[in-house]
Formats: sequence, C-alpha cells, structure tokens
Amino acid sequence: MTMGNPGDIWTDDEIELIVDDYLEMLQFDLAGHKFNKAERNRALQEKIGRSKSSIEFKHRNISSVMDRLKLPYIVGYIPAKNIQSKLLEAIVQHRKHIELLERISGQVREGDAPVEGLQYSEVPDKQPNEELLDRTAARIVRHFDPAKRDARLRKLGEAGEQFLYQAEQNRLSWHGRDDLANRVRWVSKDDGDGAGYDILSFSRDGKQRLLEVKTTNGPATTPFWISRNELQVSEKNREIFRVARLYQFSRSPQAFKLKPPLKDRLHLRAAEYFATFR
Repeated sequence: MTMGNPGDIWTDDEIELIVDDYLEMLQFDLAGHKFNKAERNRALQEKIGRSKSSIEFKHRNISSVMDRLKLPYIVGYIPAKNIQSKLLEAIVQHRKHIELLERISGQVREGDAPVEGLQYSEVPDKQPNEELLDRTAARIVRHFDPAKRDARLRKLGEAGEQFLYQAEQNRLSWHGRDDLANRVRWVSKDDGDGAGYDILSFSRDGKQRLLEVKTTNGPATTPFWISRNELQVSEKNREIFRVARLYQFSRSPQAFKLKPPLKDRLHLRAAEYFATFR
C-alpha cells in the first residue's frame, strides 16, 4: 500500500508507522536481540512508498528526538541535527508510546559488574547549545522531564546501586584487598536514605569513599536530582564524597564521578520545598 511519494510531507499515518517500527527495533536493540534493519526498511518501503534513504533519514530524525528526551536510541541511526516537532509529538502524545518510553526508561539490565571493578570515564563536557524548539516542542520536552523520570524509577535506582556495590567489592578483591571488599556497605539499603550517600567503600589504601549513585538509561549528559541532604554531606566530606553517575545502564553501563564542590561542574537549581502546616 503506497501512502506517499518521495519528497512529500510525511503524513500522520506514515509517521505513526515509522515511529512504531523504530520503537520496536529499539526494544530488540536494548534486549540484545538481532534484527535486520535492511529487511525492515524494505518492508516500510512497501507500506509507505518512501525510498530507502528517506526512511533511514527519518529514523535518524527519531533518534534525535530520543536523544533530546535523554533516552537510548538505536545504534547505527546517529541523531540528525534537527528536531522535528511533528515527530516529537507523535512519540510522546500516544498512550502506547508513552508506556513504551517508560519501560525503556526503567529497563533494568541483567548481569554482573566487571570482575576488575568499574572503569570511570571523563566527566562530559558542557553540553553544546541545542537547537531552539518551537513552543509546542519546548513544552513537550519540559513535560517529559528526564530527571524526574529517572528519580521515580525506584527499580532502576536500586539496580544501579546494587551494580556499583558489587563493582566496588570486585575492584577491591581484584587488587588483593578482600579485607576491604568485605567491609563495603550498601548504606541506603541497610540503613535507609538518610545518610546522604548510598555506598560506603574504600580506596586501595583503606581510605573511606562515600558514593552517591545516580542511574539513568539515557546518555551521560542526562540531568539528575540531588537532595539538599546529599549536597550538605558532599560539602562536609569533600575529600571522600563522590557522585557516581551511571548512564546507558540498560545497554552497557558507563560511569563517571563528580567530586565536590559539585557546583563547579553542575548547575544547581532549587526545585522543591518541604511544606508543613502553619
């Protein structure tokens, strides 16, 4: 069935079909299942009458939307430079897509931490200026707040903490410090969230490390929430406190560390008030 001609503006039906196709491939990609991009492209050509290159570029446009929403995108479909508001709306304004994006956001990986411990990357550079969006698109992006999204995904947060807890034990054992590995504690699980950090660990020479874990399935530059208590603890323990930022967690966990003062590398903006009755 031909729904359009090359060069025509994409119709709502065509956009719906290609978004569905992309999100299904993304699920396969994140789950590690094989799929044939060329075959799927040919099937779409039959359905909508678009060329191979047109479909591939539209997939890249969708990747740019996913990247802007701080979500994983399909490996091989590098985000295009521009954000198409119509695509953005198609992705986030359908209930079935919203539910799928939530599952992608909260997907928890299976597998053990590296036996030698976690290798940390450099802290990402300041994000380059992103393309200005029209009012509708900007409103949608603000509503789809990635920091709030990740903060409410308790299972994802717990999985990240467990991963780092195991990684710290593995790192110390790898370096012959089983004595210290046995003393690593998952503080937020054992004692609750009041300590201002999640993992108590050690350097190889026995110095304490206080690690606050922030986990996302999005890219390294995904924003995150940090509590007033966590900030206060970081300031009181500048030498030993670190934020361990885990990103791309469901695909292949990567990480970097932030050391206090956090304001040197982060824009910190008060966002909530604790309200009690007068």
